[in-house]
Order: sequence, then structure tokens, then C-alpha cells
Amino acid sequence: MSGMENTLTIYTDGGCSGNPGPGGWGCVVIDGGNVTKVSGGERRTTNNRMELTAAIEALAAAAKNTEWRERKIEVYSDSQYVKNGITSWINKWKNNGWRTAAKKPVLNQDLWFRLDDLYSRLDVDWKWVKGHAGVEYNEICDQLCKMEMGKFR
Repeated sequence: MSGMENTLTIYTDGGCSGNPGPGGWGCVVIDGGNVTKVSGGERRTTNNRMELTAAIEALAAAAKNTEWRERKIEVYSDSQYVKNGITSWINKWKNNGWRTAAKKPVLNQDLWFRLDDLYSRLDVDWKWVKGHAGVEYNEICDQLCKMEMGKFR
């Protein structure tokens, strides 16, 4: 297999109805021709927590799968918060004792710890994708989020 064929592709999305409010997250894992959809939600949460949870759940699924965890993984997220947080900001936060540049405690530390742990064990390349722009798998993730949010209405 060439490198590209062996890449595991993951799309993630999270959202809320109200912020905070009922939230949902969704992810789609594309392994060649096989597409796996995973989703969940919480009664009271925030957009950022749901975006992080989607990425965590996707990477947790990859880490548990003996075939997936050895592969290069491309994660597509429409959240700059998640992409920039895990690839850039987190290093500064660690150096600053989990404080932001404004010296405030980093929000959602529990989720950042989990995402960082998974990220450190897998070969992940983060990509940003424009949300609500007709990108097929991003739209599917968005639909999964809305379905999960609907369970709390």
C-alpha cells in the first residue's frame, strides 16, 4: 500500500444549541471504503467542549483499533480552537503551568489532557476544513451533532 492509501481519515465536529446548552459531537472515520460514524452528546455543555470531545472520541477509537493505531491519521476539524490548541497553544500552556497568555487558567483542561495523551501516542496530522461549506464528511458530522442535540430537547 502507498502512504496515501494507508492513511486513516477522520472528520470531527461538535456543537451546541445555546452556549452553554444541549450539545452534540460527531465523527466519521474513513478507512478505505469503510466509513464508521460515532456520535454522542451532553445535556449541558459548550461548543468548545463538544469540538474537543469529537476529536478525543475519534482518536480514542483509532487508539483502540489494532489496525488503525499504527497508521498515519489525518484529522479534519472545522474548529481552529481544537487544531491550534493541540498543535501550537498547548506547548505554551504546559510551559505556563496551564495558564493562557493572559495568565488565566486554560479552559477545558480535562479534555486537553485527554486529547494530548492520545495525540502523543498516534501519528496525527491536523487539518482545518471550512464548516458549513458543503464538505461531505464535515456535513455528516454536523448532522450527527444536530441529531445528538435533539435528544435533549
